[in-house]
Amino acid sequence: MPKVTFIHRDKPAQTVEFEHGKLEYLGHGLPESFLDVAMNFGIHLEHACGGSCACTTCHLIIRKGMENLSEMEEIEADRLDTAWELTTSSRLGCQAVIKGDVVAEFPMYTRNYVQEGGAIQLGQPEAKAKDPKGEEVRS
Repeated sequence: MPKVTFIHRDKPAQTVEFEHGKLEYLGHGLPESFLDVAMNFGIHLEHACGGSCACTTCHLIIRKGMENLSEMEEIEADRLDTAWELTTSSRLGCQAVIKGDVVAEFPMYTRNYVQEGGAIQLGQPEAKAKDPKGEEVRS
């Protein structure tokens, strides 16, 4: 049974264990990823995009056990390029699937474009406002 330790900067570390194939998949991130494990054990791990690899709010720094994670796919590597406090041991919690014991630390900051009023867009774009002459209005 893999042991997963989450190191927080402002509270004690949390360690959980799970049995492969026994976690309820809650539809966020890949099954048995850090995000899936965190959600199953009530550990808060931001995921503004719902775990679809469209942001970096679930960025974690792996302190031990990198060999016990799935290989990084190109989509994750491309997305990580935009993460705050990026390291050579950074992974996205929604993409890194846990295969054995691992220790992950939450970075000091994350970029949450959704909460910060940025431009991540999920779903259909809103119609642009138009003035009475039918011309687009810039905000």
